[in-house]
Amino acid sequence: MNVQFKKGILEICVLVLLDKKDCYGYELVQRISEKIEISEGSMYPLLRRLTKDGYFTTYYQESSEGPARKYYKLTEKGRIHLREQMQEWKEFSNAVNQFIEEGVSSE
Repeated sequence: MNVQFKKGILEICVLVLLDKKDCYGYELVQRISEKIEISEGSMYPLLRRLTKDGYFTTYYQESSEGPARKYYKLTEKGRIHLREQMQEWKEFSNAVNQFIEEGVSSE
């Protein structure tokens, strides 16, 4: 998949997953990687930025598999941002699909 496509949609994927439940960084990478190939290196800068912007809070939780894990929790501001991003994505993807359909039907 095109790298630019991934960069553009990664934020929405993270927001959607955190809307369902709190997760730690590597868990987010694993869950997203089931459908879209991403690297850990692309996740952590995004998590830092979204936390700084107030869309997440963080907390540590003990793990039976090693050191405590840093969990990300979506804030109300994050939920509002998610709704806005989803609306923008729907409008964008609908517009792109229209171009594709027009291009295919004119051939």
